[in-house]
Amino acid sequence: MPSVSKKELKLSIMSFNIAHGRGLSVYQGFHSSNGIRKNLERIASIIVEHSPDVVALQEVDQSSHWNNHIDLLKCIQEETGYPYSEHGIHNTRFGRKPLCYGNAFLSKHPFTRCDVTRFGSKRIGEKGFMDVQVDIGGQPVDLINLHLDFRSRRIRMAQIEPILDRIRRHADEDEDTPPPIICGDFNAGSKRFSDAVRQFLIRAATHARYNYHPRNSRTFPAHFPSRGLDFILVPEPYVGSRARAIRSFASDHLPVIVETRLPAKNTQTRI
Repeated sequence: MPSVSKKELKLSIMSFNIAHGRGLSVYQGFHSSNGIRKNLERIASIIVEHSPDVVALQEVDQSSHWNNHIDLLKCIQEETGYPYSEHGIHNTRFGRKPLCYGNAFLSKHPFTRCDVTRFGSKRIGEKGFMDVQVDIGGQPVDLINLHLDFRSRRIRMAQIEPILDRIRRHADEDEDTPPPIICGDFNAGSKRFSDAVRQFLIRAATHARYNYHPRNSRTFPAHFPSRGLDFILVPEPYVGSRARAIRSFASDHLPVIVETRLPAKNTQTRI
């Protein structure tokens, strides 16, 4: 009964809050269509340069008055040449000043599932998360792309509850697939015990052990970073490496990237 080695799965992931395409300015409505498109080209060039397998994006408009109804995901996808994308809309407002935006994924690999969840029911400024599965050479990989509230620790703590529920369900129902990798803008640091990142790590540990990346990197504001708000949480048995924040001025947040690998498993076959 010889041992047959399963190929090691490697996956690089980027998380990037693109700030509605406005770059470092305080409001996207100050820009012309040409200005927004030029900044989207800067965002795309960062993605192309680092070439991650999967990109998790936050603050991505599909059609909003404040950036001239440019479909930001479509523009970035065209510039980068990524074959697969999913857009998760968390905010929709009709009327004289319509808004439609949320989170998004770009991927070199096909999606086999995509679920979108809003945290609440606010008309504007609502946050949420996307829960997708990507097929990496026949192996399913689950990823969550989230954006938490920036104003209130209490609200952030409430917003991690459905994601913790997702982790618990996974532990109960799916023993073959590793827990989801979690990417996004947490709007909280990793050190404060009472805030979302640290509490998520502690409370998820009953069902899955997560390590956060990058460590000791500041991602906001981009022009003079003083806080780390953007993370990729990698669950065991994945192993994260070469995690870092990428210096840029294409957004008020710095993008972060991590390389992960899922160690190969030995399977037994009978001859």
